[in-house]
Amino acid sequence: MTLRIGDTAPDFTAETTTGPIKFHEWVGDSWAVLFSHPKDFTPVCTTELGYMAKLKPEFDKRNVKIIGLSVDPVDSHAKWSDDIKETQGYAPNYPMIGDPKLEVAKAWGMLPAELAGSSQGRTAADNQTVRNVFVVGPDKKIKLILVYPMSCGRNFDEVLRVVDSLQLSAKHKVSTPVNWKQGEDVIIAGGVSDDDAKKQYPSGWKSPKPYIRIVPQPK
Repeated sequence: MTLRIGDTAPDFTAETTTGPIKFHEWVGDSWAVLFSHPKDFTPVCTTELGYMAKLKPEFDKRNVKIIGLSVDPVDSHAKWSDDIKETQGYAPNYPMIGDPKLEVAKAWGMLPAELAGSSQGRTAADNQTVRNVFVVGPDKKIKLILVYPMSCGRNFDEVLRVVDSLQLSAKHKVSTPVNWKQGEDVIIAGGVSDDDAKKQYPSGWKSPKPYIRIVPQPK
């Protein structure tokens, strides 16, 4: 199964480091970031998990829940957490999904659905495609998919920036230009007619081309 932006995020029940969850129920009325790892005790992932713990208060401010997944059992995650705290200064302060039967990884298209067996005996290289970031909205639809190679640590500041953009565009009919940051000018969405745009932006907009209508970020 290949997931695309706009698809409903597959629901699942799983054990986590904070107890069992049913994913859609756990998300509730919040946004969510699910980010996955090919194996416990891997170096790049260790740095990512620690940084995400450090950044969690920023996601909390935006009503975004964080959840990690690694293709290993929960008791292994708990031991890994000690290493993450020791080396990164922060231990995971969000749930970590145990996926030893590979069920979530398969349901979310990170491993082939027909793959047999469990996580036991599999190496990080075997699971190298389990390196995704998914942003899920309160409607349980997938809003963002990022896939990283094992050799490249993820940029979670960028994920936070994208969340700001997604939440803004969900509230207002706007899009955000390249390298946009909170507070900067935005672009009126293409589906908004000029007549409708004038009602919302009576002072008008900058328009270097008819299809580019630039306005201050709505409050």
